[in-house]
Amino acid sequence: MSTEPAHFTLTEGGAFMPTPFAQSHWGDDHLNGPAVVGLAARALENHCGASDFMTARFTADLFRAARNIPTTIDVRIVRDGRRVRSAECDVVQEARTVTRATLVQYRRSSAPPGHEWTAPTSFVQPPPPDDSIQPFVGSDEVGWTRSPAAHQNDSRKRFYNNGIKVLAGENNSPFVRAVMLAEATSLVTNLGTQGIGYINGDLTAAFARLPVDDWICIQADSHWASDGISVGTATLFDGQGPFGSGMVTAVANPAAQIDFSSESIPLKGLNYE
Repeated sequence: MSTEPAHFTLTEGGAFMPTPFAQSHWGDDHLNGPAVVGLAARALENHCGASDFMTARFTADLFRAARNIPTTIDVRIVRDGRRVRSAECDVVQEARTVTRATLVQYRRSSAPPGHEWTAPTSFVQPPPPDDSIQPFVGSDEVGWTRSPAAHQNDSRKRFYNNGIKVLAGENNSPFVRAVMLAEATSLVTNLGTQGIGYINGDLTAAFARLPVDDWICIQADSHWASDGISVGTATLFDGQGPFGSGMVTAVANPAAQIDFSSESIPLKGLNYE
């Protein structure tokens, strides 16, 4: 069995068993968001992906807390069209669905004629990638560090990582890696002066193309909050520039506020329900 960091191992019965790397800050028995959405993305791509189709949108509804117990996946095709393919899957624990994810794929083709508007982007160059499993966290106020503790401020934030393996002994595909890093939309938009007090209940990740690098940067674009509800959006970058977007909605969870300044453990995944 591989000794490399991974979120899950595969049991003899075919279930996925979470490892300590899948643990969340929200609770000792909670799994983090990257682990859950990574597992769903892997299943959807493996069962429904096709080389002539682009995995353009992944959406996960994280409506129950995923726990540290054996986990199974139920995948089904919703539509298998000539230009559009749709599929969905359930992440199941103890016969209950904890997350439902959908995948939309478009057939690759040539672009239409003409030029379209493109949003202007500014990008703070991250440090060189290394072999550590620790991510880089950055903010306009502080710059780059290896811990989010220094970034409990109200300036724009970014996150740079390659994502550990979803399944031990199996490399992540570019799509799975991009989905897992897109889940950090919650970190870069909801991390404030006293830590994170919003727990996201979903993730939508949309891609114009797949990343060409192992290390991916995600940078906050917007954050709107009212009455204990927040919406955050972010842009994903690789060495060729921006290639996709992430969006999360979240609900206030101050009773379990994550204050990184009081934590001495490395950054784990940050989601949640």
